[in-house]
Amino acid sequence: MLRSCYIFVLFYFFTINILIIESRSISDDTIETILSDPLNDNHRKLLHTFTSYRHRFEQSANFKALRWALGSQKTSGLCDLCDLGVPVIRLLLELNQTSLIDEVVNTFCREYILLDENVCRGAAYEYMGAVFQVIELTSFTNKQLCALAFECQPQRDFPIFNWNVTFPDKPKPTPQPPQPPSPDSPKLNILHLSDLHVDFSYKPGSQADCSQPLCCREGQPVPSHKGAGFWGDYRNCDVPFWTAEALLKYAAEIEKVDFIYYTGDLPAHNVWNQSRTDQLYSINTINNMLATIFPNKTFYSAVGNHEAAPCNLYPTPNIRTDNISWLYETLADNWIKLGLSNDTRDSILHGAFYTTLIRSGLRLISLNMNYCTSDNFWLIINATDPLGQLQWLIQWLQYAEDHEEKVHLIGHQPPRSCFAVFSWNFNKIINRYENTIAGQFYGHAHSEELMIFYDEIDRQRPVSMAYIGPSVTTYSYLNPGYRVYTIDGDYQGSSFWTLDYHTVIMNLTASNMYNQTIFLKEYDARDAYQMENLFPNDWNNLIQRLENDIDGPLMGTVYQHYTKSYEDGSRCDHNCRRGLICDFKSARSEDPHACDSIPPFN
Repeated sequence: MLRSCYIFVLFYFFTINILIIESRSISDDTIETILSDPLNDNHRKLLHTFTSYRHRFEQSANFKALRWALGSQKTSGLCDLCDLGVPVIRLLLELNQTSLIDEVVNTFCREYILLDENVCRGAAYEYMGAVFQVIELTSFTNKQLCALAFECQPQRDFPIFNWNVTFPDKPKPTPQPPQPPSPDSPKLNILHLSDLHVDFSYKPGSQADCSQPLCCREGQPVPSHKGAGFWGDYRNCDVPFWTAEALLKYAAEIEKVDFIYYTGDLPAHNVWNQSRTDQLYSINTINNMLATIFPNKTFYSAVGNHEAAPCNLYPTPNIRTDNISWLYETLADNWIKLGLSNDTRDSILHGAFYTTLIRSGLRLISLNMNYCTSDNFWLIINATDPLGQLQWLIQWLQYAEDHEEKVHLIGHQPPRSCFAVFSWNFNKIINRYENTIAGQFYGHAHSEELMIFYDEIDRQRPVSMAYIGPSVTTYSYLNPGYRVYTIDGDYQGSSFWTLDYHTVIMNLTASNMYNQTIFLKEYDARDAYQMENLFPNDWNNLIQRLENDIDGPLMGTVYQHYTKSYEDGSRCDHNCRRGLICDFKSARSEDPHACDSIPPFN
């Protein structure tokens, strides 16, 4: 009888956890409609959020709108359900009765029809060990763990998520906003590549709308549905190797760049069945291709969340049962092969973050943002400045300030994707060194985005800009792309700020139709957005223009570029547009007032 009760509670708990990963942010009517007709074409994007992992869903403009509109709704019921299951798991772990949990997982994956059984089993067993250890080792009570998992309480309510970085005892210099250089001053061009997600198992003509999170790999399309295109597919598919290679060769031939920012995520999205061997193959093969296509260029690299196996899990040194050295050793070898100096090796081996000089007066700091996100379950055990990365960042920014250097920061996940405490501390650092930091460059979103950092005292004064570059992958409903930044050049007194940028996309529809790659320059930023410069004040002025005409054509253009011209502005309604603007203004997670100035939802 007791065994049956355990199984019932665990099955209920596991079902709830799978179904409401993100459904707490969607209206009940929407969920009911999706589940009643899951194969309807109009529902495939939303259904994908239940059968995939949440990162891609969170990039949806409509999800952003829903998140802000429904943010005040209570989810205490979910926490109560979670609180029913966690004590049972803890007890079974103490009794070494994990076979019962295995039994529940197998039953659920076999019976729940909306999840592919292989994906369900694979994902469960990829992450189960880490989840069990977190439950065993965390200092959280059952209620606290559930409240954190389902966002029933702000993270700042938890003492473990209340810590502060320390700054050197040196006063902050008077802010000196960047000034436009003379028209004939030297310029530098930076190619930004991110989120390649090459799928080595891609098969043209295969099923592109399958029941798994990643398609275009096997099976035949159902009647009346097209199979996967040769050059790629907009549906839930990553790009084949030959498409990534063609796009990169085009960039090498057309663009006159001085160096390359390369912000991570190389493997495909089949996260439920990836091994370390799979990840290393992707990393080595793709980086060898890059070294061949760009033989004389230096890549400044950052690590993504998909390089790890399992995806997202980057253990800190206090985790004795797992380590990430297998990955960091490979990254060090690859990144140095792509141009980094040998003196970065020790830092990369320590935590996959490093600093180096790009030019005299311009320092590059590459951050490992996997040590800041809630998707890295290991941080629930201890999230206090993992590996001391933020204190290390402060030390180098102070060094740069003392030596009159400018700094570019690169990373994979943008800071608003981090735990709130990391995000708010990061914002303090950006504020303190606003005169030193000349640019920030991230990936992860796949779409084209930006972030404005504001003064912590005067919330109307912008202090820094972060650019979130486009993905090479199509995943999902995007054209492949890359970006080139033009920055103030290499001369005495250069600001090294971004002066303009352009994005190039591959028109996937036309490429598949004519069976040849078709590339086009999507837009130049200053021209498309009618901006005099691309400094923080200029971007803030653009945001104000968008807020004042949120339903106008300029905001429609912003949305079109956000999707890399997969959709036009007519597909983004008032609430969708508000959600996008809100994200552009939100450099800190859990910032309750970042979007107060935006016109309300309809």
